[in-house]
Amino acid sequence: MTDVPIKDAASVVLLRDIDSTPKVLMGQRGKHAAFMPNKYVFPGGAVDPEDAQATLPGKPSATCQSRLGDKGPALLAAALRETWEETGLTLRDCDGLRYFFRAITPAGRPRRFDARFFIGNASAMIDGDLDDFSHASDELSHLHWVLLSEARQLNLPFITEVVLAEVEALAKTDQAPPSVPFFDNSTGTSRFLRIP
Repeated sequence: MTDVPIKDAASVVLLRDIDSTPKVLMGQRGKHAAFMPNKYVFPGGAVDPEDAQATLPGKPSATCQSRLGDKGPALLAAALRETWEETGLTLRDCDGLRYFFRAITPAGRPRRFDARFFIGNASAMIDGDLDDFSHASDELSHLHWVLLSEARQLNLPFITEVVLAEVEALAKTDQAPPSVPFFDNSTGTSRFLRIP
């Protein structure tokens, strides 16, 4: 198989009921999807060219901006857009999103992404009914809030299991992590790094 280009992407891990029984929003990809069919994932997707021109509502933290670099605005715009498209929920700003994980899809897959993962408290960032997915596209089915303690029992991609472990550690804080785990599969050798 000829290797495919790596596209920038953003995924959003939304949490609710953080102080009692934390839940995370997940949906299932279709069985005919080219990338991760049947798997439960977080809302997210590739950065579109238009995302670089989008006006961001709010301003990310200085730590978030520094870690994301020049691509930060486009990645955050993609995070907000993809959340709306796939769930029908509107994040009112990007202030509450924390960049906490990065992973590049290994070689040999039908699609490859350099994905940045953001975490946010849905109760603080979304106005309206958190259970109203009526405006969602059909890209994800079975959208629902899963108990964080039970999420790893779903049919998940390996990297999503790893991300969920980080989510459990960050769920009850609104602070940026001291460093960002980075699974770098950009070359033939897998490397685990940390972004300071």
